[in-house]
Amino acid sequence: MEANQNTGLSADELEAETATALPDKEVVSILDLNADLDLAIDAAAPIDLAVAANANVAAPIDAAVGANVLSEGSTAQALSDQGALVNQDINADATADAAQDSTLEQGAAPEPDAAAGAGSLDQASTEPLDPTGSLDQASTEPLDPTGVADGLGGVTDGVGGVTDDLGGATEGVGSLADGNLLNVNVDLDGDANIAAPINGAVAANANVAAPIDAAVAANVGSVDSDAVAISQQDAIINQTIDGSATADSGQVSDISQPDQPAAPTP
Repeated sequence: MEANQNTGLSADELEAETATALPDKEVVSILDLNADLDLAIDAAAPIDLAVAANANVAAPIDAAVGANVLSEGSTAQALSDQGALVNQDINADATADAAQDSTLEQGAAPEPDAAAGAGSLDQASTEPLDPTGSLDQASTEPLDPTGVADGLGGVTDGVGGVTDDLGGATEGVGSLADGNLLNVNVDLDGDANIAAPINGAVAANANVAAPIDAAVAANVGSVDSDAVAISQQDAIINQTIDGSATADSGQVSDISQPDQPAAPTP
C-alpha cells in the first residue's frame, strides 16, 4: 500500500521551480458602424379589375339516417324520398367595363436653368465708367493705423476662439478612445413617390336552388321499440333571369410627383 502512494516534491525540487509573469491582458471592443442610405423609390401600381359572371347553381340534398343505440329488439327505419325538378334559365348579359387612364410622372425635378445667371450679364450696362468721377469720390484722407490694428486684433481673437473649439474637439476624441468604443453613424435620405390608383367593376347574374330532404329515425336505450321516419319531398323550381347586369367604372388619374427643386445658390 505504501509503494502506491504519491510522494510530494522535496524542498530542493520546489526551489528549482520557476515562474514567468504573463503580461497584462487588455480587451478592447470596438464597433464602428457607418451606414449611409440614400433611397429614391418611385412605385406606381395602377390596377384595373373587371368581373362579369352568369351562374346557375342547383344542389338538391336527400338524406336518411336510422340508428339503434343500446336498444334490444328494436327497429329503426328511415325513408327519404325526394323529387326535385329544377329549371334554371338565364337570358341576360353580365357586362363589366372598367376603363382606366393613368398618367404618372415620377422623378426628380429639373435643375435650375444655368442660363438664369447669364441673363444678369445681358442686363448689365455697357456704358464705360468715368475714371474722373471715381477719383472725385475717393477720399484723400490718410488711414488711421490704430483702427487697422483694432480690426486685426478682432480677427486674431476670432482665430483664437476657433483654436479653442478645436482643442475641445480633440479632448472629446481622447475620451472616446478610452475603454470600449461604440460609434454608430447612420445617414438616411429617403425619397419615395408612391401612387396606386385602383379601379374595379363587378357584374353578376346568379340562380341558386338548394332543396333539402332529410329523415332521421333513432332508438336510444329502448327495448322492443320501433322508430320510423318517412320524409317525402317534391320540389319544382323554375328560375329565370331576364335582364342585364352592367358594371361600368371609369377612372382617370393624372399624378405628378416630382421632387422639390433645389434652392438656387446666391
